Amino acid sequence: MRRSSLCRSSCATAMALLLGVLLQAAPASADDLKNGQWYANFLRLAAAHKVSTGLGVTVALIDSGVDSTHPDLKGGILAGADFSAGGQVSIGDGRTDASGHGTQMAGLIVGSGKVAGVAPASKIVPINSSFTSIGGTSSTVAEGIRWAVEHGVQVISISSAGPDDPLLRQAIEVALASDIVVIAGAGNVAQDAAVGYPAAYPGVIAACGVDRLGKHSSVSVTGAEVVLCAPSDGISSTFPGGKYALGSGTSESTAIIAGAVALVRAKFPELSGQEVVHRLTATADDKGVIGRDEVYGFGVINVVDALTENIPTNSPSAGPTVKATATAPSGALIGGLKPWHVALGGLLCLLVLVAVAGTAGVLVLRRRR
Repeated sequence: MRRSSLCRSSCATAMALLLGVLLQAAPASADDLKNGQWYANFLRLAAAHKVSTGLGVTVALIDSGVDSTHPDLKGGILAGADFSAGGQVSIGDGRTDASGHGTQMAGLIVGSGKVAGVAPASKIVPINSSFTSIGGTSSTVAEGIRWAVEHGVQVISISSAGPDDPLLRQAIEVALASDIVVIAGAGNVAQDAAVGYPAAYPGVIAACGVDRLGKHSSVSVTGAEVVLCAPSDGISSTFPGGKYALGSGTSESTAIIAGAVALVRAKFPELSGQEVVHRLTATADDKGVIGRDEVYGFGVINVVDALTENIPTNSPSAGPTVKATATAPSGALIGGLKPWHVALGGLLCLLVLVAVAGTAGVLVLRRRR
């Protein structure tokens, strides 16, 4: 989707525009609305919701505000804050949306109706960080993050990207230290040459996009900082005034992953934020080269596996960020086989070797790299 020019010369330090649709969203016809819900089947949300719906989890949506009157969002939007004036004092509760972008992201997280929210029973705390409702600055996003931390949210979703900034970095560090899982859009190729901030900060889930086939989206940037991928292309969602719109970009990926995090936090409330991220990366469907890569990160989120697989909790020695974790996703295929298939086959072979060695009196083990 097109995005407007971020700012005039007086806003040189402004963040990049909200990722995905912002200035002009494409209205969704009945067919567009239906087709744009393809991510629901892709993620097997019906099966996931039998395990968790995100009940009890609050997600801070740092965006352009949310139109809380939309029929698909009623009951899912709490009072938030509005830092769009550029100061440190909130001028509202975030429940209005001049651009429509935040309302679209909210639908992907808590939508209930024509739009299928990933975590429909969770609650959105809308924080308007959009300077003049067009683009956020590093300072307004940072203020939004700090406000979210102070009000006890468990997840923060940020569908914007920009340059490194000390205030933004400090706010992210405070959020992570408060056991909050932070997701941010990696960026879109039309506007971003590399993974932007806050997505590029250690500990943040940098979200990239995939298309309907689960392949890398042409709109999504790549980079070593990428952590997880989710659907991003041709996604329909809620829009102010009771309307619906289509959008494409890592904004959509970010909101969808935020919903997945809410599902996991509701299912496993005892897990730390780092362990929640570990569960998502360990169960992601590996794509591209085996293991983590710059295109897919750890892979495409597998919501059902994240909620049902037996995943050991992340060891404290693994470090404070997911970016230092080298755990291969449990859903990775090796020669068309799941890792446990390979392990079982290896065990059987070892037993045969032991039996043969028992007869010959010799057992030679070689270490294969």
